[in-house]
Amino acid sequence: MIDGATLDWLRLNADWLEWFALPGVLALGLAIYAAHADRRRLRRTDPDAVGLVPWTGVAFWALMGGVVLLGLAGRTWWGG
Repeated sequence: MIDGATLDWLRLNADWLEWFALPGVLALGLAIYAAHADRRRLRRTDPDAVGLVPWTGVAFWALMGGVVLLGLAGRTWWGG
C-alpha cells in the first residue's frame, strides 16, 4: 500500500503530471499509430490509392512533441 510519504515523493498530484506527462504519453501514442499508418501506406497494393494524411510528418512531429513534453515532465519532477 502506498502511504502519504511515497505520494509526496512521487508528487503524483503535481501539475507536471497533468501538463507534461499525460500529453507526452498521448503524443508518443499518436506517433506510434502514425508510424504504423505510414508503414501500411508504403506497403499498399494499389499505388493509386493515396490518402489525405501525411503520416510521415505526423509521426515526426508527434514524436518530437512527445519527447519534449516527457523531457519537461522529467525535469519538473526531478528538479522540483
